[in-house]
Amino acid sequence: MSTTSHAARRSPAGPPSSPQADPAPTPPPARRQGSGIDWRIRFGALALIWGCSFLFIKLGTDGFAPLYVSLGRMVFGTAVLLAVVAVKRERLPSGARVWGHLAVAAFLLNSLPFTLFAYAELRVSSTLAGICNATTPLWGMALSLVALSDDRPTRRRVAGLGIGFLGVLTVLGAWQGFSGQDPAGTLMALVASASYAVGWVYVRRHLSSAGGSHLATSGSQLLVGTVQLAVVAPLFSPLPTSFPAVPLLAVLALGALGTGFAFLVQYGLVAEVGPTTATLTTYFIPVVATVAGVALLGEDLSWNTPVGAAIVLAGAALTQSRPKPKADGGQRS
Repeated sequence: MSTTSHAARRSPAGPPSSPQADPAPTPPPARRQGSGIDWRIRFGALALIWGCSFLFIKLGTDGFAPLYVSLGRMVFGTAVLLAVVAVKRERLPSGARVWGHLAVAAFLLNSLPFTLFAYAELRVSSTLAGICNATTPLWGMALSLVALSDDRPTRRRVAGLGIGFLGVLTVLGAWQGFSGQDPAGTLMALVASASYAVGWVYVRRHLSSAGGSHLATSGSQLLVGTVQLAVVAPLFSPLPTSFPAVPLLAVLALGALGTGFAFLVQYGLVAEVGPTTATLTTYFIPVVATVAGVALLGEDLSWNTPVGAAIVLAGAALTQSRPKPKADGGQRS
């Protein structure tokens, strides 16, 4: 989900795969000294924020239509990034071509997946949504097999793809005929995760060499996504007539923390400890999502959910592995 690492590519405005994602990737900055807070604390905070995003989505949909949950998320996330851009006096990208690519990236990495996850959580648990989010590296690997990515598949990574999707079947209880799962909700969550993978391929091909500030590019992508949802939301859902406190605070946290502030933390981690370490947050997100869903929302947890999630993460880890150079400078799978 490649010439740059997964974490560096995710540094535009998408969540984690996550996450919930960040926008257009540029080469990671040179390693620099941290912000004064130990990177391990920031790493844990990032995993916690992104893992709780699925809890916030569930709470947000208790008071607002899914499209408005996504729109609010984008509004608050954009506000955070553009405020930082203004303080740093960085310039937004210029040129119709770049903004056109940003529009496509915003749709694939923000507008579409954010909305699909919100609709999915009307039907499935936040726990299941968080686990589906962890399949993004698997979709990235699948894209490489159909020549939509420049990554060279290896036997280990192809094996990771198979293992990962075996984990998905385990989570869904395939041997029971998927009983108890909502197929439409699950499909929407999986398509949202696949959209992240497609978006990152697009960003790498069309925006990685766009130049300019990474932060400004990310803020611009979120701004375009906000406009997209602001146009679409009123066409498909009536405007909110009330603003209940808990759902509103959940959307605020989802946007300001999970989309805006989390991007700044992630970018700082990539700069300080490198993309390989920073991207390990991906493997903690479904764990946090599961704990939050069970402890705070009272969601049911059968044995196959954590077991399947572990299999998904193992497969995802294999798909992200890179061949080690041989002694003679070659590579092996």
